[in-house]
Amino acid sequence: MRKVGLFILCLIPAVWLVVAGLTDRLSANPIKDITEQTGTWTLRFLLLTLCITPIRKLTGWNDVIKYRRMLGMFAFFYGFLHFLTYAWLDQFFSIPDMLKDVSKRPFITMGVLGFVTMIPLAITSTKKWIGRLGGKRWQLLHRLIYVSGIAGIVHYFWLVKADLENPVIYAVVLSVLLGFRVVRSLPQLSTTASANSRGLSSAK
Repeated sequence: MRKVGLFILCLIPAVWLVVAGLTDRLSANPIKDITEQTGTWTLRFLLLTLCITPIRKLTGWNDVIKYRRMLGMFAFFYGFLHFLTYAWLDQFFSIPDMLKDVSKRPFITMGVLGFVTMIPLAITSTKKWIGRLGGKRWQLLHRLIYVSGIAGIVHYFWLVKADLENPVIYAVVLSVLLGFRVVRSLPQLSTTASANSRGLSSAK
């Protein structure tokens, strides 16, 4: 039941955009509105997905892991809508124009990078793929979400140029989430290094 409720909540931004478009509630530049909203929600869902591990570690609420896949898939969903808006309404699916745009405008390059790195995450998000890849390889692959998040933030910074308040907020949140992972990994790295050192000593 909670999953159904979360699913409905995650759909609200998309539904609002559809309703706003059909009822003329968007601005005089609806393409810009759709692009901005879908891009913003992509970042939000990426950050929410990255919040799951800290919440689980800090609170002991292990069941929260059940919602990570859904949040990640909605990040991809809004990322797809964001890319589709650009490819369809802005570039009219002209591959040469899109390739030229990607090569000449760095913020587009970073946006495409952020979206492309989400594709393998969406494809391999099921339990079957965990079994096919093995736990360690699956976890390694899914660290691409860090690349997606960083690329998305850089894309946002380079897009707005002057009004940096929102990109800075998202960048701070992402830095905290990634910093948490780095701090948590330090004791494990230290333990592994000590174990390796003892192994080498005994081998001598």
